[in-house]
Order: sequence, then structure tokens, then C-alpha cells
Amino acid sequence: MRKWLKKWDLSAIYKVFLVLLDIAFINISSFLALWLRFNMHLSEIPPEYYTSVRDMAVPNTVVTLIVFAFFKLYTSLWRYASIKELVNVIEACAICMLLNVLGYYLTYRPIYRSYFILYGAALFLLTCMSRFSYRLLRLLYRSNLHGAHMRNTMIIGAGEACNVVMKELELSSELDAKLCCIIDDNPRKHGTYIHGVKIVGGRETIQENARKYGITEIIVAIPSAPKCEQRKILEICQKVPNCELKILPGVYQLVNGEVTVSKLRQVEIEDLLGREPIQITTEKIGRYVSDKVVLVTGGGGSIGSELCRQIAANGVRQLIIFDIYENNAYEIQQELKTKYPYLDLVVLIGSVRNGRKVNSVFAKYRPDIVYHAAAHKHVPLMEDSPNEAIKNNVFGTYKVALAADRFGVQKFVLISTDKAVNPTNIMGASKRMCEMIIQMFNNHSKTEYVAVRFGNVLGSNGSVIPLFKKQIEAGGPVTVTHPDIIRYFMTIPEAVSLVLQAGASAKGGEIFVLDMGQPVKIADLARNLIRLSGYVPDRDIEIKYTGLRPGEKLYEELLMDEEGLQATENELIHIGKPIEFDEKEFIKNLEDLYREAYAETNEMKKIVHRIVPTYHLREADIERDRKIQESLHDEFPDHNSELPSAFLNQSVADSEEASGNES
Repeated sequence: MRKWLKKWDLSAIYKVFLVLLDIAFINISSFLALWLRFNMHLSEIPPEYYTSVRDMAVPNTVVTLIVFAFFKLYTSLWRYASIKELVNVIEACAICMLLNVLGYYLTYRPIYRSYFILYGAALFLLTCMSRFSYRLLRLLYRSNLHGAHMRNTMIIGAGEACNVVMKELELSSELDAKLCCIIDDNPRKHGTYIHGVKIVGGRETIQENARKYGITEIIVAIPSAPKCEQRKILEICQKVPNCELKILPGVYQLVNGEVTVSKLRQVEIEDLLGREPIQITTEKIGRYVSDKVVLVTGGGGSIGSELCRQIAANGVRQLIIFDIYENNAYEIQQELKTKYPYLDLVVLIGSVRNGRKVNSVFAKYRPDIVYHAAAHKHVPLMEDSPNEAIKNNVFGTYKVALAADRFGVQKFVLISTDKAVNPTNIMGASKRMCEMIIQMFNNHSKTEYVAVRFGNVLGSNGSVIPLFKKQIEAGGPVTVTHPDIIRYFMTIPEAVSLVLQAGASAKGGEIFVLDMGQPVKIADLARNLIRLSGYVPDRDIEIKYTGLRPGEKLYEELLMDEEGLQATENELIHIGKPIEFDEKEFIKNLEDLYREAYAETNEMKKIVHRIVPTYHLREADIERDRKIQESLHDEFPDHNSELPSAFLNQSVADSEEASGNES
């Protein structure tokens, strides 16, 4: 209330000040007209003219104030005044001049005819001075500020967005931006001016003009341009040394009138992907998860937590988060409770490797939809702990999929990876086996099982972007395994969009694949991030090549040769045809794999190769594992005696029988 009163007081004081100023200017205008008419000599003014003006002063002042109020000259925000406000001043002064003529005519007071023209002109000039002086003083103040601390700014794009941004920069409280030049690819605009700033050329002149004007800030104001074009321009801008890049986020803000200096943001690495973001049909997803019980395993991770956010926003009946890591689970729990206070949210701590725990969760909550995001994902770590990758990814998936079948889940969505295609590492091989598991279950169950396969996720836990940022903050070097290594990238929201689309569109057995555009060189990604951080690659921050890590490929694939592509309603999402395999042989291999994985033997990798032929063991690893196994056997000859007697104590067929008993 106090703030409101204070604001009202300031507004009222401002209006009173304008009224008093106008009273003075109205009367000054009248006597100025006399003074100018008689050669600026007071002694030459006839007494009858002076008396006429004096007698008309009060009624003229009152009428003029009423006219000014009618034309909103006391309620406009003059710091934002434009042509519209200027027109209002012209119209108000013109009407006041005509009323003056009428007043003198009706009262038969003597006055010379040119008085009215001079009076109207003086009134207009003084009124404009009182209204537009703020902007004039501000402009002069800004010009005096142009010193070493000023940001010499270049704007790219000479469209409506540029016009709005320039006005906002001029009027905002951010007084340290000096607009030096504008870049636009339209040759017809070259050499012309916008608000006094010259359009100096196209994108090919960015570096030349940046040197000429000493540019320290570039604003990219082309929100309607395709992402690929924005990326090309940003790549040129990054070559300008010691320059800060900012970008206008989207054209919708221009349409909604939301373009302000505060909407400008730093260029992020996502802007350099060079493709449009994936869009999904939110209505379809909303209808799909609405009033459903949804379970998300690994719900505290990067993908899992974003899944929970999107699902919670679509009217889910109950959301169950299942995660082994309590800190992550706690964070997403608190976030969702704050944002969705009426959400029926259950957060459970447990491991997908614990079959009894998984079964108890399914038996108690009876989920309709399961998103299985729980997995070990870091390739180098899993190369050093391959048995853990198999236990968690393969058999954790099997146990959750088995429970989904047993307790009548409608849909089961597996989060997979492009590393599952022709895998050369244990993590990729484990995810390929996960795909095979859900494919097998889909052939025997009423539950619809699908897999979602995508590439690297920008900004996820353990991804290259957070690592590069930490290395840059530490002064380098930024480590890249190989100068030619390439990867497909997507953002976390895009990854989740694909997962949700799969759940809504799946009919069972599909592998959904995202068209992620062109792959990106990791070395280029590192250089771009160094430039975006304000440094020069290989000068300020070194890029160090460390060599390919065990199991790492130079490039990733999204489909195996045997898989075809089918279109979906979203042109950027495709369906890969599952590859047929011998299920009985697969079950037998899984039993052997389970036994050897828990025995921590080198035989485990051989079985993985048997199931996924593209996964090859390295001779050095085989020899190392053999020596470790011999050493372990010599020291603990009975170490295998504590192994579980069997893994598949309940096969898919047994699961079908159990499902029938449940019903």
C-alpha cells in the first residue's frame, strides 16, 4: 500500500508540474506573439493589443488546459513518446489556436491577424519542449557517456526486431550501449539508416566492421530466421575477438510485443545446433497421460526429472518417482511439490536390480504407464565396471519389464541410446540387449513395449558441455578425445519430447528414432563454447587431444543396417523396424550372462559378444581379466558358491501365467 501511495504521489506531482508549466507557457506564448510581431521591441506594442491579450489570459489558459487534458497530454508516458504523441500535441495546439480566433472574434477585442499564427507556433514549440525535453536530455547524456567503458554495439538484422530493440536500448536504463552499425543481407538496405544508425553491409562484412567500429557487443535480432541461418551467422560472429554475443530468443515475443532488452540473452551452445527444435503435440500427450498412474524409474536423473516435469504438467492422476539416488529424488520432489501442490506425488528410493522391491511397487501402485530411465550411462566408467553395466542396465530392465507384464501395465517405454547401434563398448551393448528384452516381452505380453533411441543430450549430468564449462572456468585445457570425433546432439526438452511422443503414439515393438540433423564435431563444440565464454581457442584456452577412450567410436549411428525407417505424424521422428532374433537362444544367453556377471568373470564379455556380435573384446582386456580371475580363484577357490542359483526363475511364459493368475 505504501509503495502504491508513493507511486500515486509521484504521478500526481508530475501532472501538477506539467499543468503549472503549461500555464506559464500558454501566457508566455501570448506575449511572445506580440513581441515577435513588433520586431522584438516592447515599446512598439500598441496598448490596446497588450490589453486584449491580458484580458484574454485567464479564459485562454483555462480553455487550453481543458483541450490539453482531452488530448491526454497529462497522462502520456513521455519517456516513451512517439509520433502518436507528437500528433496529439499538434492537434491540441491547432484547436487552441482556432478557439483563440473565435474568442477574440466574439468579444470584439482588437488584435492583429498574424498574432494567432505566431501564438500557435510558440505554444506548439514550448509544449513540445516540456514533453520531449526528457528524451533530449537523455540523448545528450548518452552521447557524453561514450567513453572507454561503453559497449560498442552492432545489431544484425535490419527488420522490425532491430527497430524495437534499438528503441528499447535507447529508452532503457542500460546506458552503456552505443549503437555503432547494423548488418543486413538485403543489399537494398545498405547505406540507409535506422534511427540514425547506418546499415553498413551484409554478413560478409561483420568482421571488417567489427574492427572498424571497435565492436564489443553483437546483438542478433533475426528471430524469424531459420536455425541453420542463425547458426551460420553466429559462427561468423564468434570469430570477432573480445566480443559478447546476445540473441533475441523468438519471433513470438515480437508478435506479442514482449521484445525488451531483458529478453536478450547470451548465445548458448544450443543455438549452434543448426536445426529447428523438435515440436510435439502436447494435446495428444496430455490426453494420453491424463488421469493415469505413471511410474518413472530413474526419475531423479537428467532425462527422468524432465519427464516428471512434463508429465506433472499434463494432469496425471498419480506420479511415482523411483530412483536409487536420494539427493536427485529429493530435488525433483521439492520442485514438483512447489509447482504442483495438488499433484499426487510418490517418491520411492530403491534399485531396479532389486526384483522384490520392484514387484512390491507395481503391486501397490498398479501403474498404467512406465518410463524406464534408470541406467548406468557413462561409457568410460562402464568399461572399467562392465559387470555393473550388465546388472543394472540389462537385468534391471528385465525385472522392471517383467513386473510391467505381470501387473498389467498398458505401456512400457525404454530410454535407449544411439550407442546401442553396432556397439563397441559395454554400455552400448547393454542398451542393445535392453532393446531386445522389450522386443521379446512385446511379442508375448498384452503390455505395449517400445524403445526410444536418441543421441547425446546437451546439459545432462556428465555430458560434455558441463565438463567443458568447468574446464574453461579453471583456465583450461579443454580435453577432447580426438579431433575428428563427431556426435549427434539434442536438448533435454527434445529428448523428453521424443519419449512422450513415443508413449502416446506407440502400438508396441517400435524403436523410435529422432532425426537430429547433422552431427557435430566435438572439437568444434569446444571451440564454440570457448568463444562464447569470451576467450580465443588455442590462445587463451588450450584444446588438448587425449586419444579415444576404451570402447569409444569416432561416430555414432542411429540405425543398424537391417533396420528400415517408417514415417510418423511428426516428420522429425521415425520408427526403426525391430530385428528378429532367436528368443530361446536369447533367454539361455541371458541366464549365462546373469551367472557370469555376478561371478565377476571375464566370461561375461564373451556372452555379451555372443548376444551382440558387433561388441568385440580387446585382447588386452581378455588377458587382464584372465589373470585377475586366476588370481581370485587361487586365493578364494569357492568364491562362486554364493551365486544366485538362477536368474530367470520366472521366464516370459511364467510371467504370462502369473499375469493370468493376477487377473
